[in-house]
Amino acid sequence: MRTAYRVETVRSAEAELIARLPEDALMRRAAAGLAAVCAELLGRVYGSRVVLLVGAGANGGDALYAGAALARRGAGVHAVPLAPGRTHPAGLAALIRAGGRVAEDPFAVLASADLVVDGITGIGGRGGLRPDAIPVARAARGSNAVIVAVDLPSGVEADSGEVLGEALRADVTVTFGVHKPALLIDPARALAGTVRLVDIGLEPVLPSVPELESPQHHDVAALLPEPSGESDKYRRGVVGVVAGSARYPGAALLAVAGALRGGAGAVRYVGHAAEAVVARFPETLVHAGPPAKAGRVQAWAVGPGLGEDRDAVREVLASGVPVLVDADGLRLLDAGDVTRRTAPTLLTPHAGEAAALLGVAREEVESARLAAVRELAARYGATVLLKGSTTLIAEPDGRIPVRVDPMGTPWLATAGSGDVLSGLAGSLLAAGLSPYDAATAAAYLHGLAARIAAAEGVPITSSEVARALPAAWHDVRAVG
Repeated sequence: MRTAYRVETVRSAEAELIARLPEDALMRRAAAGLAAVCAELLGRVYGSRVVLLVGAGANGGDALYAGAALARRGAGVHAVPLAPGRTHPAGLAALIRAGGRVAEDPFAVLASADLVVDGITGIGGRGGLRPDAIPVARAARGSNAVIVAVDLPSGVEADSGEVLGEALRADVTVTFGVHKPALLIDPARALAGTVRLVDIGLEPVLPSVPELESPQHHDVAALLPEPSGESDKYRRGVVGVVAGSARYPGAALLAVAGALRGGAGAVRYVGHAAEAVVARFPETLVHAGPPAKAGRVQAWAVGPGLGEDRDAVREVLASGVPVLVDADGLRLLDAGDVTRRTAPTLLTPHAGEAAALLGVAREEVESARLAAVRELAARYGATVLLKGSTTLIAEPDGRIPVRVDPMGTPWLATAGSGDVLSGLAGSLLAAGLSPYDAATAAAYLHGLAARIAAAEGVPITSSEVARALPAAWHDVRAVG
């Protein structure tokens, strides 16, 4: 898992490490890594023009030491101090000794820069850029220079990924020791560009439980169910899918398509689209309903395209097996029906549905996704998969790391993709995964399938995402 830690945790670990090292040794490690990335981006360092936007404290010091290293290699380096009187003295002295200069006219040097190092605020910044930094940041962004952020793009909230004011968008962010939540969660993530992690020896002094986890191929491969010699279709699990209506029959087909590729041994469909489901997927077991009379299942997925069938939602939630609730099911559910359950529940809202469940504006969820998913999980006593540009998965126990899906792609912004995800995650629940792991694996495979389906760079449909799931599964297995 790629991990991310809160500022307080990072600072505590840094303090422990600094106490063991010579003065400024940790900063010099960070600066050396930053300078190496900058040199790589420049290609030819000698004769290049580099501008350092320097704030107060360690973030500015990192930029100054890196600038000194580039100046020694022949780059023309100018520093633009944005906190006069609080510029890191040793870093500034190192830059001057190496041949760097303090810019007399910040806008003139920015206009001709090849690379700009954003060392304005870093992990200590709050509430966006200060007014005096905004004109310089805008000039940097308006130039033709490559923007390299030191640890974080200046102006973003390190712990939450929120952007509460103006921020400086980076092309590359060089972060030190460990990822910070803002580098994994939108809207801040979209401002970070490509993220490069520099090892400064921090990992041994970090706690074992991070704030966030982001799975990779091998993590997901370890979660996927695999039949054994003793398996039959019932031992592998049966997932019940309650979806579709006269108005939205396609939702049933898409949810079943996802469920058939999710590892369960059988899919039992309950609803108004039975004929269409069997015609498309003859391996599906169908029943007109109600769900309680449809036969035994190991998990239910309810809600896609369901219309106004509140009774079906309540009946499924009254069962003693894991339940996934999505789409119309979220609109129809009663909070008490969820909190009273003893079996696990997985809720899979998008931002608008999450806002309705929390009683807030959609914009509030979109701007503070981490807070929203944690609040939803705690309030409903359920695992929550919050869909969006960054999909987040939270458990009711706030001590458990929130998982961030790294496979999201704008190609998934197409009608019905969430229905496929519901069926896929429900099938993984029926196959025996916990809601936390089922949501993690489903989101990852779903995003990877969309990337595979859109490999030619053309628009895709949700049906094509479902058809690409076996290829995604194979890809994960092959690497894992």
